[in-house]
Amino acid sequence: MTVHAYQQGYELSQFFQIHPQTPQARLIKQAVEIIRAGGVVVYPTDSSYAVGCRIGEKSAIERVRRLRQLDDRHNFTLLCRDLSQLGLFAKVDTAAFRLLKAHTPGPYTFILDATREVPRLLLHPKRRTIGLRVPQHPIALALLESLGEPLMSVSLVLPGEAEPLADPYEMRERLEHQVDLIIDGGPGGVAASTVVDLSGAEPQVVRVGCGDPAPFLAGA
Repeated sequence: MTVHAYQQGYELSQFFQIHPQTPQARLIKQAVEIIRAGGVVVYPTDSSYAVGCRIGEKSAIERVRRLRQLDDRHNFTLLCRDLSQLGLFAKVDTAAFRLLKAHTPGPYTFILDATREVPRLLLHPKRRTIGLRVPQHPIALALLESLGEPLMSVSLVLPGEAEPLADPYEMRERLEHQVDLIIDGGPGGVAASTVVDLSGAEPQVVRVGCGDPAPFLAGA
């Protein structure tokens, strides 16, 4: 399947069953080829399933916006393979670095001021901030390692629903006309990542998810 064929409505999404602990290199390579070709991919993380694409692919990003019905104030997340990659896309001072080092990889998304490396399309329109996270899931990390750049990502919470989709077969049934690839890495979590804003003077917990918010609360 080519991505272009999908976008013209000729093909259904592909469905890869990838081992959640020892991902098959061949399938990871094929998944990355779909991402590089402009595809939209559903994949597991250590919090919940997410939907992602390349950071510079405007048409893919717009498809994700439509799928999730997001407005331009939504903070997208860049999924990074490690802290050194994260540092290319965010301005990280000493205090923020200490927090990041202590809590990554893990089920947290951190909002930071973006560097010039982040496409304007992904930025909060008023604040020039971006969400970043380093996941602790073998499939997500294998994708990032093979891709060699961050994935633009949002949790797979469909419009009108409170929790992310967790069953890959339900994802296939509901999304097969809207994404290019669904990666089945087993049942997913039903809580998104905990979001912590590090762009101000003090950490601020914006959303409580599956990561413990206690280390970021005032007086912690």
